[in-house]
Amino acid sequence: MKVVILAGGLGTRLSEYTHRIPKPLVEVGGKPIILHIIEIYQKFNFNEFIIATGYKGNLFEEYFKKNGKLLDSSNGAQSFDLNGSKVSLIETGLNTLTGGRLKRLTPYLENQTFLLTYGDGLSNVNITNLIEFHKRNQATVTVTAVHPIARFGELELTNDSMVSSFKEKPLLQKGWINGGFFVMESSFLNLIQGDDTILEKEPLEDIAAKGKMFAFKHEGFWYCMDTQRDKTYLDNQALKELPWLQD
Repeated sequence: MKVVILAGGLGTRLSEYTHRIPKPLVEVGGKPIILHIIEIYQKFNFNEFIIATGYKGNLFEEYFKKNGKLLDSSNGAQSFDLNGSKVSLIETGLNTLTGGRLKRLTPYLENQTFLLTYGDGLSNVNITNLIEFHKRNQATVTVTAVHPIARFGELELTNDSMVSSFKEKPLLQKGWINGGFFVMESSFLNLIQGDDTILEKEPLEDIAAKGKMFAFKHEGFWYCMDTQRDKTYLDNQALKELPWLQD
């Protein structure tokens, strides 16, 4: 199963760093946060990654050329070996929105179930249990639901964990938010219109309304690096124990 990481945004709220590098390359504990994300999935034996780049995408190429081994450069992708994992960089456009970035990856996902997350969030979610939950519910989309830090999309859930409503960045109402770490069926890509589609708007709202989106409730560690304060917090966590890699 392939892992998609959305890594093309501007990251303007962390402009102290993102004026010169893309947010997923901002370091936490001495290495880019995107490597920590890759390690989360590697822990569960996932070793094929697709990184959707955009803003300053050439810097991902420079990083992986320096720290990995070039495997292939064809079909619009550059692939690298990084510590035994295959990492493919796909340029998805400077101004493409989150849904559009995912839509552009359709040829690389080969009509298979895939994993998706954002390039700035860390969690110790159990990926194996997440996938089992997705299959058990015969979901089209499963999202990891986490407790809020009041500035992310809120999930409204039924008693059996079906997502009945998906609202991006509202006033919090019931205490669960979009934490990323999705499982998705390839059929979901048909709901994305094009580059101007926001993943967290029509596509996820539509699939929730159809009763085919479920939430895997995660009570453990989750944190998103959105501001300098968040980076400082994660740097401090990295000095202690890397809680996103703990069970």
